[in-house]
Amino acid sequence: MTERIDVALIGGGIMSATLGTLLQQLEPEWDIRIYERLSDVALESSNPWNNAGTGHAALCELNYTPEKPDGTIDITNAVKVNEQFQVSRQFWSYLVGEGLLPEPKAFLNATPHMSFVWGEANVEYLRKRYEALKDHPLFAGMEYSEDVAQIRAWAPLLIPGRAKSQPIAATYMAAGTDVDFGALTRLLVDGLVANGASLHLEHRVTGLKKLKDGAWRVSMRHEVGSTPTEVEARFVFVGAGGHALPLLQKSGIPEIRGFGGFPISGEWLRSDNPEVVAKHLAKVYGKASVGAPPMSVPHLDTRVVDGETSLLFGPYAGFSPKFLKTGSWLDLFASITWHNIVPMLQVGLRNFDLVKYLVGELTASREDRLNALRDFYPRADGRDWYKMVAGQRVQVIKRDPEKGGILQFGTEVVASADGTIAGLLGASPGASTAAPIMLELIARCFPDRMADWTPQLSRMIPSFGGRVSDDPEVADRILGETAATLAIAR
Repeated sequence: MTERIDVALIGGGIMSATLGTLLQQLEPEWDIRIYERLSDVALESSNPWNNAGTGHAALCELNYTPEKPDGTIDITNAVKVNEQFQVSRQFWSYLVGEGLLPEPKAFLNATPHMSFVWGEANVEYLRKRYEALKDHPLFAGMEYSEDVAQIRAWAPLLIPGRAKSQPIAATYMAAGTDVDFGALTRLLVDGLVANGASLHLEHRVTGLKKLKDGAWRVSMRHEVGSTPTEVEARFVFVGAGGHALPLLQKSGIPEIRGFGGFPISGEWLRSDNPEVVAKHLAKVYGKASVGAPPMSVPHLDTRVVDGETSLLFGPYAGFSPKFLKTGSWLDLFASITWHNIVPMLQVGLRNFDLVKYLVGELTASREDRLNALRDFYPRADGRDWYKMVAGQRVQVIKRDPEKGGILQFGTEVVASADGTIAGLLGASPGASTAAPIMLELIARCFPDRMADWTPQLSRMIPSFGGRVSDDPEVADRILGETAATLAIAR
């Protein structure tokens, strides 16, 4: 007889780890199992070398604050993303306080976040962005400067070698972070297993079938020996990164119809030269090229992985039909169905700027890429930098009643009407907003349990049911408490 369990989490990344931890705190007796097709967790998008890893809070990412036709700055998305990140911080703070996560430095380090631009038009834009954000409770403490000496004090590598006549400007937020989502994922999974969940590595899910009683038969193949196996789960979460789309298609739920995916790969330049690394402690974001997806906004990042500090610059976008770094060359083509081909074609015809951008990135030489780095770090020596292949991202394509299909830069929760299966599509801001995204999923899939769960959810996340910035005094208290617990700047 096939074994019956409560929760099957497909994919061993930050999303499954976060959802599993939330559910285990809410229902300690539930049988939760994680199925990962690779030899360890966090080897794909949650790996620190495969993602941006900044702790996206919209402190420095300019794509979240577009300039409107009337010249004003729209801060709506920046506030939304920061609110989401504060939820993640509260959740991590709760786990640290309860002893469910160790010393915060095992996965999180205080790292200032900066925006940096050059050229008169961009300087004017950044000045207006600063004015629009500086009085908001979530962006308190943001500094702005066009002074060369001040910018050099914040980030020494940005100035030497730059033309003195070039207009430049920067914003600086001391309260930024660098998050190692690979380490965080492993710590969360370790905690899950220690408290009764089970982890099954090298298990590839091959089928999802709805049973008459509402549960799901999850068919798998053990990659070692190709042994088939299956379980029946009352709830299934598909947190398999780029592979979530084809798995949800296998489930046959009507809610996945019309969804497609456009895969984008990437590369970094990395430096481990201690002399270079010691001169830069910040995450510095610039403005994206025309047509560039959000994940390709150029940035010069301090990155702390396993206690060692490096610098990354990029990412440089590319194209591969794979949906995962370890995926198949047939992933894109296998995902095309009769119900998503029209939206995908419409998106292809309507996003010429993106196609042009990707072609330019694919044909760029190493010297072209070093010149892009020198826009940020004028005296960069190519001998200090080497190429790294980043992770795969699959941008969401969805059906649109008016346009036929749209390319969505963000994440999308897809859940069945009865809440027995759900999955996550998309990329940025991704890992940094895992906690609020999983809370949204819980509310959609377990509406009948929310009343009983609310007291515990409020203990884990003090702002649950509202927004951190609704009350400046509450915001100051919550931000201060989480910063103190996580040992980072306010």
